[in-house]
Amino acid sequence: MSPETSTGVDQQPAPALPSRPSRRALSVAGIVLLTAALLIVVVGVLSRRSQAARLGERATAQAVRSVVVISPAAAAESSVLELPARIEAWSRAPIYARVSGYLKGWTADIGKPVRTGQLLAEIETPELDQQLLQAQAELATAKANAALAATTAKRWEDLLASGMVARQAVEEKTGDLTAKQAAVRGLQANVERFQAMKRFTRIVAPFDGVVTARNTDVGALINVGGAPGSELFVVSDTKKLRVYVSLPQNLVSMLHVGAQARLTVPERPGNRYAATVQSMAQAINVTSGSMLVQLSVDNSSGELLPGGFASINFQLPRAPGTLSIPPSALIFGKAGLRVATVGPDEKVVLKSVAVSRDLGTSIELASGLSANDRVIESPPDGVENGDRVIVSNSAVKR
Repeated sequence: MSPETSTGVDQQPAPALPSRPSRRALSVAGIVLLTAALLIVVVGVLSRRSQAARLGERATAQAVRSVVVISPAAAAESSVLELPARIEAWSRAPIYARVSGYLKGWTADIGKPVRTGQLLAEIETPELDQQLLQAQAELATAKANAALAATTAKRWEDLLASGMVARQAVEEKTGDLTAKQAAVRGLQANVERFQAMKRFTRIVAPFDGVVTARNTDVGALINVGGAPGSELFVVSDTKKLRVYVSLPQNLVSMLHVGAQARLTVPERPGNRYAATVQSMAQAINVTSGSMLVQLSVDNSSGELLPGGFASINFQLPRAPGTLSIPPSALIFGKAGLRVATVGPDEKVVLKSVAVSRDLGTSIELASGLSANDRVIESPPDGVENGDRVIVSNSAVKR
């Protein structure tokens, strides 16, 4: 029997164990991983530096702001100045009562044209009538006494010539005559005063015009008045009107008597009326800083209404070399009014300016700029002298 069969068990070979990587392979793998990590770090750093550089370039580009520049415009030889004004009647007469009584009746209502001396109303004055009768009676008595004194004085003078009376007695009679004649004159003046007051019971128009107010009616108690608001009627001459306007002090030298203007009123849009400067106050109002100017305008058509508001347009000459810029170019600050300009080196130069007139859509300058200046149309906030700017391609010239 063979040994194999003698054991009775089949013997199989043992499995092989896996082989371990060598140290060299491990070193190579570590080097590869380290190299990859270094590459990642380097790429990240370079990417961040690139982003930082781009951000820096962008910040630098934003720090140098882009602006639009314009050239100051030369003003025309004349300009239109529009100012608010008020219209008044050429003559306006508030009519007050000079006697007390009751209104008997009126003949002219508001809006009615009247002529000089035309009856407007009549006042009943019973008390004044009695006073007049009393004064006339006193005058008649004084005249009778004076006549008797004259007869007596004449008789005594005849007696003096015959030597029957003394001169002293004659002089007394003559003096009594003189006193009574003076009393007659005084009473005559009193009667005439009452007669003059009686004529005031007829209220008449002082001139040709239109009744623009009536503040009384039949039966109303009338008192002697003179305070504003107590007038019975107001008569206005509206054939010719006065126009009053306040002219700013800096424009006074540009206007003169005889200058022409155009007047417009809101109730008649599109219509223009010729007005002429009649007079100037020759004094500045300390409250408004302006001078009162009076103009006249013909109103024979009756289209203009006294007491209303109007607009006056003046054609005013400009000083030679006057420049204008848009309001957006002005900078308001502690240093006063300034304008930002761009110099030859593309840096900001701030210039102080003096405003001549503000026309709303444009500002006329009295000084501070020249026609060759490049003015920044809308200066950025916080702009200062020496700031570098970039002139935009959309820059325009006015």
